[in-house]
Amino acid sequence: MEIRLIDQPISKEDLKRIARERFGDMVKAVVDLRQGIMALGSEMHADAEQMLLERGAKQADLWGINIYPDQSADQWIEFDSMINIRPSQGNRSRSVENEATQKQIIEIVQRLIT
Repeated sequence: MEIRLIDQPISKEDLKRIARERFGDMVKAVVDLRQGIMALGSEMHADAEQMLLERGAKQADLWGINIYPDQSADQWIEFDSMINIRPSQGNRSRSVENEATQKQIIEIVQRLIT
């Protein structure tokens, strides 16, 4: 399965199909905060991150998440990825520690998945 660049809204059903094709109940995604887009469907977050970097994204704007399309809207995003470990940005764990950054990610995901 190829990595999909999501810059226009897709349906939750499309997201569920992508999940079934890769991990069953989950989709790995990398969100670009500056451009308001995301790449999803990769086996590893680093692959989606690389795709966005090749398209001109800045490393500091990219955050890895997992989306569970069958979960309720307040529980379907998991802020967990190796690419999130960034001591230089004050993020020392796999999670997205900054609440404002989490909020931006949630807003982008909600706008792009309808």
